[in-house]
Amino acid sequence: MTSSLCARAPVQIAASDPAPDAALRLAATVFEAAQGMMVTDARGRIVRVNQAFVRITGYSSEEVLGQTPRLLSSGRHVPDFYTVMWAAIARDGIWEGEIWNRRKNGEVYPEHLSITAVRDDDGEITNYVAALTDITLSKAANDEIRSLAFYDPLTRLPNRRLLLDRLRQVLAASGQHDRYCALMFIDLDNFKTLNDTLGHNVGDLLLSQVAERLQSSLRKGDTVARLGGDEFVVLVEGLSSGALEAAAEVESLGAKMLTALNRPYELGTHHCRSTPSIGVTLFHKGEPPQPDDLLMQADIAMYQAKQAGRNGMRFFDRQMQDRISERAQMENDLRHAIECHQFALYYQVQVDQHGTARGAEALIRWIRGDGTMVSPASFIPLAEETGLVLSIGHWVLETACAQLAAWQSVPQMAHLVLAINVSAQQFHQPDFGKEVRSALDRHGVDPRLLKLELTEGVLLEKIEETVACMQALKAIGVRFSLDDFGTGYSSLQYLKRLPLSQLKIDQSFVRDLVSDSSDQVIVRTIIAMARSLQLDVIAEGVETQAQRALLEELGCRRYQGYLYSRPVPEPQLRALVTE
Repeated sequence: MTSSLCARAPVQIAASDPAPDAALRLAATVFEAAQGMMVTDARGRIVRVNQAFVRITGYSSEEVLGQTPRLLSSGRHVPDFYTVMWAAIARDGIWEGEIWNRRKNGEVYPEHLSITAVRDDDGEITNYVAALTDITLSKAANDEIRSLAFYDPLTRLPNRRLLLDRLRQVLAASGQHDRYCALMFIDLDNFKTLNDTLGHNVGDLLLSQVAERLQSSLRKGDTVARLGGDEFVVLVEGLSSGALEAAAEVESLGAKMLTALNRPYELGTHHCRSTPSIGVTLFHKGEPPQPDDLLMQADIAMYQAKQAGRNGMRFFDRQMQDRISERAQMENDLRHAIECHQFALYYQVQVDQHGTARGAEALIRWIRGDGTMVSPASFIPLAEETGLVLSIGHWVLETACAQLAAWQSVPQMAHLVLAINVSAQQFHQPDFGKEVRSALDRHGVDPRLLKLELTEGVLLEKIEETVACMQALKAIGVRFSLDDFGTGYSSLQYLKRLPLSQLKIDQSFVRDLVSDSSDQVIVRTIIAMARSLQLDVIAEGVETQAQRALLEELGCRRYQGYLYSRPVPEPQLRALVTE
């Protein structure tokens, strides 16, 4: 109830016939319920209250009788609030809603209030009856629920949900002006290291201080939110209408944020520094993206900042987004290719100094449903990044063993050694050796006809386990070739421990071998190293007779390259070998 009740015209309480005693007792019981009750006359003067009213407001009945509800007014509501309320009572005879009132001790509290007009037989208002409930606890609970739903409990900053809601509002309003806005994605550099070494409590202190520094760095009206972990996002509105001017404003703001976040932190007994990487994307009404798209763009820019050395800021590069989108599409296509068996093995022959075929290298090819071919240089790195290389590697091993088994019925091909490439992920699987043995046994293949090509990077990881796996496979006859030799960290220290069969001279040394004396020195050294370790040596990328002749002169007796054949499907390899 409010002071507006006293604005009504004076009307006396209408007398009525005496009610039966039972009805009176029932009415008295209802009036003294837990809900606060207050009755006024038509002029708004309080004529009766119950004990619940006394308990809620702190006023005794003697203090309020004859008063108006003005003494409960909190002062929080504008006059229009009461105008609307009384219009509803005049129209409907009742009003119900939430209102702020003040207790006798001055405490302002939320209240659920319903006001009902009482009329006599002639339709004239005789009284107003108010029922009121203190909703302090329920409102506090609702506020807490809202806080948990929309705010980060550690920093008290808006969370992702509230940020996205705010961002949608900004995007909806952007059509009304041509000013740029910006979304800034902030990630703390090396936060995980600090968290792991000093503990999560110290990490939480750092995050709280970062939140405070970000808030103090921003302009009025900008929004900073915490997405989770050490990721923060700033929404900047009202920039210039020109892209360059807006970018300059954001650069200035970013510099201020970098300076603030670079200051030393006092984290209890620990003193440390933490730097941020900031990604920025600009947007305005001409480019109405979705909120999630903007977050993705700012996130991409942030990773560009990290790649550029950290502790800096970068603007979103749309070309990078295109590359990321292309990568995502290729990953989907690659998964589809695995499911639909769109791979094939092509074979490049390996010959000796007489031109006689001694083996071949199996090279995977991805042939899409429309017949187009995807370069291994495009999809193999992606397969390694996504772990799909395990499925692909398993398929290559099985297909190669099946092919070796098929060649046993062709006299000219039964002796060929087939080389397959093995990735680091595949080789370091705990059951890799068992997988190779099972494939050989399943297809009935002589293990001496299978050669596994490994890169130096594979061999440098987990050296003891690597040596053990290689020795176990070599014991049954499987051969090993060290691929791309000379392009990485070639160390005799580990080479002498590995049960290799062959070193493969990388094509980068063969390409200019005839004209480049440095390449000649490198190739001569590799061949001498192979001899000292009693290893075979083969050169790949041999394309001309001059290259082959010089390789033979330097001591290399095995060759692979376009001079003899490109990688071809199996029927063409068979024709090449058997002709």
